[in-house]
Amino acid sequence: MRFVLDASVALTWLLRDAGDGGAAFALVESLARPDTEIRVPATWHLEVANVVVRAEIRSQVTAAESSAFLDLVLRAPIETDPATAELALSATLALARRHRLSSYDASYLELACREALPLATLDADLARAARVEGVALVLG
Repeated sequence: MRFVLDASVALTWLLRDAGDGGAAFALVESLARPDTEIRVPATWHLEVANVVVRAEIRSQVTAAESSAFLDLVLRAPIETDPATAELALSATLALARRHRLSSYDASYLELACREALPLATLDADLARAARVEGVALVLG
């Protein structure tokens, strides 16, 4: 299974938020499968790091919980897209404008469109934009 992973899904694993009915947690099982390939834009790591530190500051998670989550992420078959920055001021900006998304969210959509991959997201606006662009959704 190949897909683009929005930070909203991965961070559900950290914050243990099953508001999506647990669908995000089902993706964790796919991480161990040899056919799993996860693609993320270059900003993904910064988004994840930001939420981890904010969650620790707010005492939503302990340092041990963050460490366990980061171990999972670091072992996951995640490939970072090298073209994120190159396309930020063209294709990504166009998608952000067209769908009224943040540039960060548009970077996930741009990557999914460009590589013809489904998108795993819990962000309603991003999921709606993906549907309009003809991008399949793993979650959303």
